[in-house]
Amino acid sequence: MSNPSLLILPGDGIGPEVMAEVRKIIDWFGAKRGLAFDVEEDLVGGAAYDRHGTPLADETMARAQEVDAVLLGAVGGPKYDDLDFSVKPERGLLRLRKEMDLFANLRPAVCFDALADFSSLKREVVAGLDIIIVRELTSGIYFGEPRGIFEEGNERVGINTQRYTESEIDRVARAAFELARKRGNKVCSMEKANVMESGILWREVVQKVHDEDYPDVELSHMYADNGAMQLVRNPKQFDVIVTDNLFGDILSDAAAMLTGSLGMLPSASLGAPMENGRPKALYEPVHGSAPDIAGQGKANPIACILSFAMALRYSFDQGGEADRLEAAVNKVLADGVRTADLLAQEGVEPVSTAQMGDAILAALDAGL
Repeated sequence: MSNPSLLILPGDGIGPEVMAEVRKIIDWFGAKRGLAFDVEEDLVGGAAYDRHGTPLADETMARAQEVDAVLLGAVGGPKYDDLDFSVKPERGLLRLRKEMDLFANLRPAVCFDALADFSSLKREVVAGLDIIIVRELTSGIYFGEPRGIFEEGNERVGINTQRYTESEIDRVARAAFELARKRGNKVCSMEKANVMESGILWREVVQKVHDEDYPDVELSHMYADNGAMQLVRNPKQFDVIVTDNLFGDILSDAAAMLTGSLGMLPSASLGAPMENGRPKALYEPVHGSAPDIAGQGKANPIACILSFAMALRYSFDQGGEADRLEAAVNKVLADGVRTADLLAQEGVEPVSTAQMGDAILAALDAGL
């Protein structure tokens, strides 16, 4: 049998630096765990625009549809601010999500004990936090029609349309319930059914899917604004949160900061199963391209490394190896190894991007 295939798209800014550390981790699993991957690398975002005049070449898009998983670093930067909207770096990422039909975005918010004091909330509120937000990614207000800025009378009006079909809600709800069965078996669905018809439909469909196929999973419903408050008040009450594109965008960023650093947070965007049973999948860190520190060896590679751990878990059915990698990250943090974004006190010398990667490799070796 051939090795599972990965397409790596480092992108812009710190993307190539953090992805270089992921490549070292991938090589380690091949050499030490007999888990080899066929890896290709290509361009996305500003790097692709510089080479091809487009943020994602058609050939790259075609390859992304064929491989078992895509790993992406980051896109964007001030160099591209004046480009036409249609060719901005972010359009490459959006094209990947849309054409691969990656409808379920998984955003974990895990607070490593060694970093609990980095959160703006009290340690007892966030220590041990392990929740995941499942955000619908390919529909809703970001894609609904009509949309645009129009003339109305003597002034302009901006219009965006919140639109969901039953099938779109059904499939992301199923993704959340399946995920919950492998975790704490609880799902909280968040919408605004009190003021939005799309929210009423969302609640009805999620409840129907639950009652017919997932009655073993505990389901609750919550208005999204209350959900935001509850994430700050008592985040550990949640296990899996499922919500729409707009609310998921906002709630997942709020949850991200519970952990203290965006440099720690991975994500997965999953679609329908391919012929081999694996889902279409794109894995990427939550952080941006951080052009202010690009090329300086200051970037934290952990979010990108943990994105690969999510690929091990969700694309390659290697949950034990994902646990191994996450445990190595936890050990390094517990040992006090810190990149610049994780320094809580003066006088502690931060490690470089490569040194953090090497420390994680050493922890993996120690765990054998």
